[in-house]
Amino acid sequence: MRKLWLIFAQSVTVLLAALFVVATLKPEWLRASGPLSGVQQVITQPLGSGAATPQGGPITVKEATAVAKPVAVLPGHSIGFADAARLAAPAVVNIFTTKQVKPRRNAPADPFFRFFGNPDDRSGGGRQENSLGSGVIVSAQGVVLTNNHVIEGADEIEVALNDGRRTFARVVGSDPETDLAVLRIDLPELTPITLARLEATRVGDSVLAIGNPFGVGQTVTSGIVSALGRSHLGINTFENFIQTDAAINPGNSGGALVDAQGHLLGINTAIFSRDGGSLGIGFAIPVSTAKNVMEQILANGKVVRGYIGVDPRDVGEDFVAKFKLPNTDGVLIDGVLANQPAARAGIRRGDVLVAIDNLPIKDTVGLLNNVASLPPGKETTVRLYREGKLIELPITVGTRPAVKRITQPE
Repeated sequence: MRKLWLIFAQSVTVLLAALFVVATLKPEWLRASGPLSGVQQVITQPLGSGAATPQGGPITVKEATAVAKPVAVLPGHSIGFADAARLAAPAVVNIFTTKQVKPRRNAPADPFFRFFGNPDDRSGGGRQENSLGSGVIVSAQGVVLTNNHVIEGADEIEVALNDGRRTFARVVGSDPETDLAVLRIDLPELTPITLARLEATRVGDSVLAIGNPFGVGQTVTSGIVSALGRSHLGINTFENFIQTDAAINPGNSGGALVDAQGHLLGINTAIFSRDGGSLGIGFAIPVSTAKNVMEQILANGKVVRGYIGVDPRDVGEDFVAKFKLPNTDGVLIDGVLANQPAARAGIRRGDVLVAIDNLPIKDTVGLLNNVASLPPGKETTVRLYREGKLIELPITVGTRPAVKRITQPE
Protein backbone atom coordinates (compact mmCIF):
# COMPACT_ATOMS: atom_id res chain seq x y z
CA MET A 1 0.00 0.00 0.00
CA ARG A 2 2.85 2.34 0.91
CA LYS A 3 4.51 1.67 -2.48
CA LEU A 4 1.26 2.47 -4.34
CA TRP A 5 0.89 5.70 -2.42
CA LEU A 6 4.45 6.72 -3.27
CA ILE A 7 3.85 6.02 -6.96
CA PHE A 8 0.65 8.07 -6.87
CA ALA A 9 2.34 10.98 -5.08
CA GLN A 10 5.25 10.99 -7.52
CA SER A 11 2.90 10.92 -10.52
CA VAL A 12 0.90 13.87 -9.20
CA THR A 13 4.12 15.80 -8.53
CA VAL A 14 5.37 15.20 -12.08
CA LEU A 15 2.03 16.23 -13.60
CA LEU A 16 1.89 19.43 -11.54
CA ALA A 17 5.46 20.25 -12.53
CA ALA A 18 4.63 19.71 -16.21
CA LEU A 19 1.52 21.88 -15.87
CA PHE A 20 3.59 24.64 -14.27
CA VAL A 21 6.18 24.55 -17.06
CA VAL A 22 3.48 24.68 -19.76
CA ALA A 23 1.68 27.52 -17.96
CA THR A 24 4.97 29.43 -17.77
CA LEU A 25 6.30 28.74 -21.26
CA LYS A 26 3.13 28.40 -23.35
CA PRO A 27 0.10 29.80 -21.49
CA GLU A 28 -1.85 30.04 -24.74
CA TRP A 29 -1.85 26.22 -24.95
CA LEU A 30 -4.05 26.13 -21.89
CA ARG A 31 -6.33 28.89 -23.16
CA ALA A 32 -6.66 27.37 -26.61
CA SER A 33 -7.67 23.90 -25.44
CA GLY A 34 -11.05 22.82 -24.18
CA PRO A 35 -14.54 24.26 -24.57
CA LEU A 36 -14.18 26.70 -21.67
CA SER A 37 -10.92 28.25 -22.81
CA GLY A 38 -10.14 31.74 -24.04
CA VAL A 39 -12.77 33.41 -21.86
CA GLN A 40 -12.65 37.13 -21.26
CA GLN A 41 -14.67 39.14 -18.78
CA VAL A 42 -17.79 40.73 -20.23
CA ILE A 43 -17.65 43.88 -18.12
CA THR A 44 -14.49 45.81 -18.87
CA GLN A 45 -13.14 49.33 -19.00
CA PRO A 46 -12.30 49.42 -22.73
CA LEU A 47 -9.33 51.30 -24.12
CA GLY A 48 -9.23 53.31 -27.31
CA SER A 49 -7.89 52.04 -30.60
CA GLY A 50 -6.99 53.71 -33.87
CA ALA A 51 -9.65 53.82 -36.55
CA ALA A 52 -8.99 52.44 -39.98
CA THR A 53 -10.10 54.12 -43.17
CA PRO A 54 -13.48 52.85 -44.39
CA GLN A 55 -13.30 50.61 -47.43
CA GLY A 56 -15.79 49.24 -49.90
CA GLY A 57 -18.90 50.53 -51.59
CA PRO A 58 -22.28 51.72 -50.29
CA ILE A 59 -23.65 49.84 -47.30
CA THR A 60 -27.27 48.77 -47.09
CA VAL A 61 -28.97 47.46 -43.95
CA LYS A 62 -32.41 45.94 -43.51
CA GLU A 63 -34.72 47.64 -41.03
CA ALA A 64 -37.99 46.37 -39.66
CA THR A 65 -41.18 48.25 -40.36
CA ALA A 66 -42.77 50.21 -37.53
CA VAL A 67 -45.39 47.49 -37.16
CA ALA A 68 -43.86 44.02 -36.81
CA LYS A 69 -44.88 41.57 -39.51
CA PRO A 70 -45.74 37.97 -38.67
CA VAL A 71 -42.79 35.57 -38.69
CA ALA A 72 -42.78 32.97 -41.45
CA VAL A 73 -43.41 29.64 -39.74
CA LEU A 74 -41.99 26.33 -40.89
CA PRO A 75 -44.56 23.65 -41.75
CA GLY A 76 -45.61 21.71 -38.69
CA HIS A 77 -44.25 24.31 -36.25
CA SER A 78 -45.94 26.96 -34.12
CA ILE A 79 -44.75 30.55 -33.72
CA GLY A 80 -42.12 30.69 -30.98
CA PHE A 81 -38.50 31.36 -30.08
CA ALA A 82 -37.33 28.76 -32.60
CA ASP A 83 -38.52 30.92 -35.50
CA ALA A 84 -36.79 34.05 -34.19
CA ALA A 85 -33.59 32.08 -33.60
CA ARG A 86 -33.78 30.55 -37.07
CA LEU A 87 -33.96 34.01 -38.66
CA ALA A 88 -31.26 35.67 -36.54
CA ALA A 89 -28.71 32.90 -35.97
CA PRO A 90 -27.06 32.99 -39.45
CA ALA A 91 -26.10 36.65 -38.85
CA VAL A 92 -24.39 36.02 -35.50
CA VAL A 93 -20.69 35.16 -35.72
CA ASN A 94 -17.96 34.01 -33.37
CA ILE A 95 -14.91 36.27 -33.10
CA PHE A 96 -11.45 35.03 -32.15
CA THR A 97 -8.66 37.53 -31.54
CA THR A 98 -4.91 37.20 -31.13
CA LYS A 99 -2.74 39.76 -29.42
CA GLN A 100 1.04 39.78 -29.02
CA VAL A 101 1.84 41.04 -25.52
CA LYS A 102 5.15 42.86 -25.40
CA PRO A 103 7.67 41.85 -22.71
CA ARG A 104 7.97 44.10 -19.69
CA ARG A 105 11.01 46.32 -19.54
CA ASN A 106 11.71 45.51 -15.91
CA ALA A 107 11.53 41.74 -16.19
CA PRO A 108 12.52 39.59 -13.17
CA ALA A 109 16.20 38.75 -12.98
CA ASP A 110 15.58 35.49 -11.13
CA PRO A 111 17.65 32.70 -12.79
CA PHE A 112 14.67 30.36 -12.39
CA PHE A 113 12.59 32.45 -14.79
CA ARG A 114 15.46 32.79 -17.24
CA PHE A 115 15.87 29.03 -17.22
CA PHE A 116 12.20 28.33 -17.85
CA GLY A 117 11.81 31.11 -20.41
CA ASN A 118 9.68 33.60 -18.48
CA PRO A 119 7.08 35.01 -20.93
CA ASP A 120 7.98 38.55 -19.84
CA ASP A 121 11.75 38.06 -20.15
CA ARG A 122 13.46 40.97 -21.85
CA SER A 123 15.35 38.61 -24.13
CA GLY A 124 12.13 37.02 -25.42
CA GLY A 125 9.53 38.19 -27.86
CA GLY A 126 6.63 38.47 -25.42
CA ARG A 127 3.67 36.11 -25.37
CA GLN A 128 0.52 35.58 -27.37
CA GLU A 129 -2.94 36.12 -25.87
CA ASN A 130 -6.11 34.68 -27.35
CA SER A 131 -9.65 35.81 -26.55
CA LEU A 132 -13.12 35.34 -27.91
CA GLY A 133 -16.39 37.17 -28.40
CA SER A 134 -19.30 37.49 -30.78
CA GLY A 135 -20.47 39.79 -33.55
CA VAL A 136 -23.46 40.47 -35.80
CA ILE A 137 -23.55 40.75 -39.60
CA VAL A 138 -25.66 43.82 -40.39
CA SER A 139 -25.02 44.12 -44.12
CA ALA A 140 -24.60 41.75 -47.04
CA GLN A 141 -21.50 43.82 -47.91
CA GLY A 142 -19.72 42.22 -44.93
CA VAL A 143 -20.20 44.81 -42.16
CA VAL A 144 -20.04 43.26 -38.69
CA LEU A 145 -20.94 45.00 -35.44
CA THR A 146 -19.26 43.96 -32.19
CA ASN A 147 -17.93 45.43 -28.95
CA ASN A 148 -14.78 47.52 -28.91
CA HIS A 149 -13.49 45.54 -25.94
CA VAL A 150 -13.74 42.31 -27.97
CA ILE A 151 -11.26 43.47 -30.62
CA GLU A 152 -9.36 46.26 -28.83
CA GLY A 153 -5.61 45.91 -29.31
CA ALA A 154 -5.93 42.72 -31.39
CA ASP A 155 -3.24 41.93 -33.95
CA GLU A 156 -5.42 39.38 -35.74
CA ILE A 157 -9.21 38.96 -35.83
CA GLU A 158 -10.79 35.78 -37.15
CA VAL A 159 -14.53 35.47 -37.72
CA ALA A 160 -16.36 32.11 -37.77
CA LEU A 161 -19.79 32.07 -39.39
CA ASN A 162 -22.70 29.91 -38.36
CA ASP A 163 -22.42 27.94 -41.63
CA GLY A 164 -18.85 26.86 -40.80
CA ARG A 165 -16.95 29.36 -42.94
CA ARG A 166 -14.04 31.26 -41.39
CA THR A 167 -12.24 34.40 -42.49
CA PHE A 168 -10.12 37.23 -41.18
CA ALA A 169 -11.67 40.62 -40.49
CA ARG A 170 -10.30 44.15 -40.65
CA VAL A 171 -11.30 46.97 -38.32
CA VAL A 172 -13.13 49.82 -40.06
CA GLY A 173 -13.31 51.85 -36.86
CA SER A 174 -14.22 51.77 -33.20
CA ASP A 175 -15.89 53.97 -30.60
CA PRO A 176 -14.63 53.31 -27.04
CA GLU A 177 -17.19 55.69 -25.53
CA THR A 178 -20.07 53.41 -26.54
CA ASP A 179 -17.93 50.23 -26.63
CA LEU A 180 -18.80 49.55 -30.26
CA ALA A 181 -16.61 48.53 -33.20
CA VAL A 182 -17.25 47.97 -36.90
CA LEU A 183 -15.48 45.15 -38.76
CA ARG A 184 -15.47 44.19 -42.42
CA ILE A 185 -15.23 40.67 -43.88
CA ASP A 186 -14.98 39.64 -47.52
CA LEU A 187 -17.26 36.66 -48.10
CA PRO A 188 -20.11 36.07 -50.56
CA GLU A 189 -23.71 35.15 -49.73
CA LEU A 190 -23.84 36.64 -46.27
CA THR A 191 -27.13 36.70 -44.35
CA PRO A 192 -27.48 40.03 -42.54
CA ILE A 193 -29.82 40.56 -39.61
CA THR A 194 -32.81 42.94 -39.78
CA LEU A 195 -32.63 45.93 -37.44
CA ALA A 196 -35.53 46.33 -35.02
CA ARG A 197 -37.42 49.53 -34.20
CA LEU A 198 -36.44 50.43 -30.65
CA GLU A 199 -39.45 52.71 -30.17
CA ALA A 200 -41.73 49.68 -30.46
CA THR A 201 -39.94 47.85 -27.64
CA ARG A 202 -41.63 47.53 -24.25
CA VAL A 203 -40.53 46.31 -20.85
CA GLY A 204 -41.67 42.70 -20.63
CA ASP A 205 -41.19 41.90 -24.33
CA SER A 206 -39.60 38.51 -25.03
CA VAL A 207 -35.99 38.55 -26.27
CA LEU A 208 -33.22 36.13 -27.21
CA ALA A 209 -29.49 36.52 -26.62
CA ILE A 210 -27.34 34.82 -29.28
CA GLY A 211 -23.57 34.47 -29.01
CA ASN A 212 -20.63 32.25 -28.16
CA PRO A 213 -20.55 31.95 -24.33
CA PHE A 214 -17.36 30.45 -22.89
CA GLY A 215 -16.35 29.35 -26.40
CA VAL A 216 -18.78 26.42 -26.46
CA GLY A 217 -20.25 27.52 -29.81
CA GLN A 218 -23.31 29.49 -30.86
CA THR A 219 -25.91 29.46 -28.10
CA VAL A 220 -29.40 30.92 -27.76
CA THR A 221 -30.85 31.98 -24.39
CA SER A 222 -34.24 33.53 -23.72
CA GLY A 223 -35.63 36.19 -21.39
CA ILE A 224 -37.47 39.48 -21.38
CA VAL A 225 -36.68 43.17 -21.58
CA SER A 226 -36.23 43.98 -17.89
CA ALA A 227 -35.74 47.75 -18.30
CA LEU A 228 -35.02 50.40 -20.91
CA GLY A 229 -32.75 53.43 -20.80
CA ARG A 230 -30.43 52.16 -18.06
CA SER A 231 -27.62 54.63 -17.30
CA HIS A 232 -25.32 55.74 -14.45
CA LEU A 233 -23.75 52.26 -14.49
CA GLY A 234 -20.17 53.40 -15.06
CA ILE A 235 -19.64 50.96 -17.95
CA ASN A 236 -19.43 53.40 -20.88
CA THR A 237 -19.36 57.16 -21.25
CA PHE A 238 -22.62 57.14 -23.24
CA GLU A 239 -25.13 54.80 -21.62
CA ASN A 240 -28.70 54.00 -22.66
CA PHE A 241 -28.77 50.26 -22.06
CA ILE A 242 -31.47 47.68 -22.57
CA GLN A 243 -31.49 45.48 -19.46
CA THR A 244 -32.42 41.82 -19.89
CA ASP A 245 -32.53 38.62 -17.86
CA ALA A 246 -31.60 36.46 -20.87
CA ALA A 247 -28.43 34.63 -19.85
CA ILE A 248 -25.33 36.50 -21.07
CA ASN A 249 -21.90 35.12 -20.20
CA PRO A 250 -18.25 35.78 -21.13
CA GLY A 251 -17.96 35.24 -24.88
CA ASN A 252 -21.42 36.70 -25.54
CA SER A 253 -19.91 40.20 -25.82
CA GLY A 254 -20.77 41.71 -29.19
CA GLY A 255 -23.52 39.19 -29.84
CA ALA A 256 -27.16 39.87 -30.69
CA LEU A 257 -30.12 40.64 -28.49
CA VAL A 258 -33.10 39.96 -30.77
CA ASP A 259 -36.84 40.40 -30.44
CA ALA A 260 -39.52 37.79 -31.01
CA GLN A 261 -39.40 38.54 -34.74
CA GLY A 262 -35.68 37.76 -34.96
CA HIS A 263 -34.77 41.44 -35.44
CA LEU A 264 -31.68 42.98 -33.85
CA LEU A 265 -32.67 44.91 -30.74
CA GLY A 266 -29.21 45.48 -29.28
CA ILE A 267 -25.55 44.43 -28.99
CA ASN A 268 -24.89 42.45 -25.79
CA THR A 269 -22.06 44.18 -23.94
CA ALA A 270 -22.04 43.72 -20.17
CA ILE A 271 -23.37 41.78 -17.20
CA PHE A 272 -23.69 42.43 -13.51
CA SER A 273 -21.76 39.59 -11.93
CA ARG A 274 -19.79 38.74 -8.82
CA ASP A 275 -17.90 35.79 -10.32
CA GLY A 276 -18.02 36.34 -14.11
CA GLY A 277 -21.15 34.23 -14.62
CA SER A 278 -24.69 35.31 -15.41
CA LEU A 279 -26.87 36.47 -12.50
CA GLY A 280 -29.82 37.44 -14.67
CA ILE A 281 -28.82 41.09 -15.15
CA GLY A 282 -27.37 41.79 -18.57
CA PHE A 283 -27.05 44.95 -20.64
CA ALA A 284 -27.21 45.55 -24.39
CA ILE A 285 -26.42 48.67 -26.41
CA PRO A 286 -29.68 49.59 -28.19
CA VAL A 287 -29.85 49.18 -31.95
CA SER A 288 -30.52 52.92 -32.44
CA THR A 289 -27.17 53.78 -30.84
CA ALA A 290 -25.36 50.99 -32.70
CA LYS A 291 -26.79 52.13 -36.06
CA ASN A 292 -25.81 55.76 -35.48
CA VAL A 293 -22.25 54.83 -34.47
CA MET A 294 -21.91 52.40 -37.39
CA GLU A 295 -23.06 54.97 -39.95
CA GLN A 296 -20.59 57.57 -38.67
CA ILE A 297 -17.70 55.10 -38.64
CA LEU A 298 -18.49 53.91 -42.17
CA ALA A 299 -18.72 57.49 -43.40
CA ASN A 300 -15.84 59.09 -41.47
CA GLY A 301 -13.82 56.28 -39.89
CA LYS A 302 -14.74 57.69 -36.46
CA VAL A 303 -17.62 59.12 -34.43
CA VAL A 304 -17.88 62.92 -34.24
CA ARG A 305 -19.76 64.44 -31.28
CA GLY A 306 -20.53 67.89 -29.97
CA TYR A 307 -18.70 69.36 -26.98
CA ILE A 308 -18.91 72.49 -24.84
CA GLY A 309 -16.29 71.87 -22.14
CA VAL A 310 -17.94 71.95 -18.72
CA ASP A 311 -17.76 69.92 -15.51
CA PRO A 312 -21.42 69.33 -14.49
CA ARG A 313 -23.12 68.00 -11.36
CA ASP A 314 -26.67 66.80 -10.82
CA VAL A 315 -28.94 69.26 -9.03
CA GLY A 316 -30.11 67.95 -5.65
CA GLU A 317 -32.93 69.17 -3.44
CA ASP A 318 -30.43 71.14 -1.34
CA PHE A 319 -29.52 73.22 -4.41
CA VAL A 320 -33.09 74.38 -5.17
CA ALA A 321 -33.26 76.98 -2.41
CA LYS A 322 -29.57 77.88 -2.55
CA PHE A 323 -29.64 78.72 -6.27
CA LYS A 324 -33.28 79.90 -6.36
CA LEU A 325 -34.40 77.17 -8.76
CA PRO A 326 -37.98 76.07 -9.55
CA ASN A 327 -37.10 72.35 -9.36
CA THR A 328 -34.19 69.89 -9.59
CA ASP A 329 -34.10 69.82 -13.40
CA GLY A 330 -30.80 70.90 -14.94
CA VAL A 331 -27.13 70.57 -14.07
CA LEU A 332 -24.91 72.69 -11.86
CA ILE A 333 -21.74 73.87 -13.60
CA ASP A 334 -18.94 72.97 -11.23
CA GLY A 335 -16.18 74.02 -13.62
CA VAL A 336 -15.60 75.53 -17.05
CA LEU A 337 -12.64 74.54 -19.23
CA ALA A 338 -10.57 77.45 -20.48
CA ASN A 339 -10.71 78.31 -24.19
CA GLN A 340 -13.62 75.92 -24.82
CA PRO A 341 -17.11 76.75 -26.19
CA ALA A 342 -18.74 77.19 -22.77
CA ALA A 343 -16.04 79.59 -21.59
CA ARG A 344 -16.24 81.58 -24.82
CA ALA A 345 -20.04 81.76 -24.46
CA GLY A 346 -19.75 83.26 -20.98
CA ILE A 347 -20.96 80.27 -18.95
CA ARG A 348 -19.66 80.49 -15.39
CA ARG A 349 -19.08 78.20 -12.45
CA GLY A 350 -22.30 78.15 -10.39
CA ASP A 351 -24.64 78.49 -13.37
CA VAL A 352 -27.41 75.89 -13.67
CA LEU A 353 -27.99 74.77 -17.28
CA VAL A 354 -31.57 73.75 -18.03
CA ALA A 355 -31.60 73.57 -21.85
CA ILE A 356 -29.34 73.62 -24.91
CA ASP A 357 -30.59 74.00 -28.47
CA ASN A 358 -34.13 73.96 -26.99
CA LEU A 359 -33.47 70.45 -25.64
CA PRO A 360 -34.35 70.29 -21.93
CA ILE A 361 -31.64 69.02 -19.58
CA LYS A 362 -32.71 66.84 -16.66
CA ASP A 363 -29.33 65.68 -15.36
CA THR A 364 -25.67 65.17 -16.30
CA VAL A 365 -26.48 62.19 -18.54
CA GLY A 366 -29.03 64.29 -20.39
CA LEU A 367 -26.51 67.10 -20.84
CA LEU A 368 -23.86 64.72 -22.16
CA ASN A 369 -26.25 63.07 -24.62
CA ASN A 370 -27.83 66.33 -25.80
CA VAL A 371 -24.50 68.04 -26.39
CA ALA A 372 -23.01 64.98 -28.09
CA SER A 373 -25.92 64.85 -30.53
CA LEU A 374 -25.23 68.38 -31.80
CA PRO A 375 -22.98 68.78 -34.87
CA PRO A 376 -19.71 70.60 -34.17
CA GLY A 377 -19.80 74.17 -35.44
CA LYS A 378 -23.53 74.60 -34.86
CA GLU A 379 -24.53 77.98 -33.46
CA THR A 380 -27.28 77.64 -30.90
CA THR A 381 -28.30 78.86 -27.43
CA VAL A 382 -28.19 77.63 -23.84
CA ARG A 383 -30.70 78.50 -21.13
CA LEU A 384 -29.44 78.72 -17.58
CA TYR A 385 -30.21 80.10 -14.16
CA ARG A 386 -27.75 82.61 -12.74
CA GLU A 387 -28.46 84.11 -9.33
CA GLY A 388 -32.09 83.09 -9.65
CA LYS A 389 -32.61 84.65 -13.08
CA LEU A 390 -33.26 82.69 -16.27
CA ILE A 391 -31.01 83.89 -19.10
CA GLU A 392 -30.03 82.77 -22.61
CA LEU A 393 -26.55 82.78 -24.07
CA PRO A 394 -25.42 82.07 -27.65
CA ILE A 395 -22.89 79.25 -28.01
CA THR A 396 -21.01 77.56 -30.86
CA VAL A 397 -20.68 73.82 -30.33
CA GLY A 398 -17.16 72.38 -30.47
CA THR A 399 -15.84 68.89 -31.28
CA ARG A 400 -15.58 66.35 -28.48
CA PRO A 401 -11.93 65.30 -28.09
CA ALA A 402 -11.03 61.72 -28.88
CA VAL A 403 -10.44 59.58 -25.81
CA LYS A 404 -7.97 56.81 -25.17
CA ARG A 405 -9.76 55.53 -22.11
CA ILE A 406 -13.35 55.44 -20.97
CA THR A 407 -13.94 58.26 -18.50
CA GLN A 408 -16.86 59.68 -16.60
CA PRO A 409 -18.93 62.34 -18.38
CA GLU A 410 -17.32 65.74 -18.78
